[in-house]
Amino acid sequence: QVQLVESGGGLVQPGGSLRLSCAASGRTFNRHYMGWFRQAPGKGREFVAGIYWSGGTPYYGASVKGRFTISRDNAKNTVHLQMNSLKPEDTAVYYCAAREVTYYSGQYYNGVHEYDYWGQGTQVTVSS
Repeated sequence: QVQLVESGGGLVQPGGSLRLSCAASGRTFNRHYMGWFRQAPGKGREFVAGIYWSGGTPYYGASVKGRFTISRDNAKNTVHLQMNSLKPEDTAVYYCAAREVTYYSGQYYNGVHEYDYWGQGTQVTVSS
């Protein structure tokens, strides 16, 4: 089974930066689409960013585009989310997720139901 473990969350002031990491283990991720989601208290899980493990153009949610960057470290089987210019509205539990893909179609996946594996989440709090 695929296991995903997030880390790097914490408390940061508005305008600050934070870098989240997602350590993956189990199946190979060569044929996976990796995504980051977040969930604020009382709200649904929101798509943040996604990328094919093999590369390609990253896909971002409108609320974070231009501020967040998703990347991967193939040697360490780790996906990162660099978060800059953080706002209080970014406060949420951030989840790493993976979707198995049977072939490269160039499709992007931004729905919770489109992912097969999830991490436990890491809390990010943006407050002064």
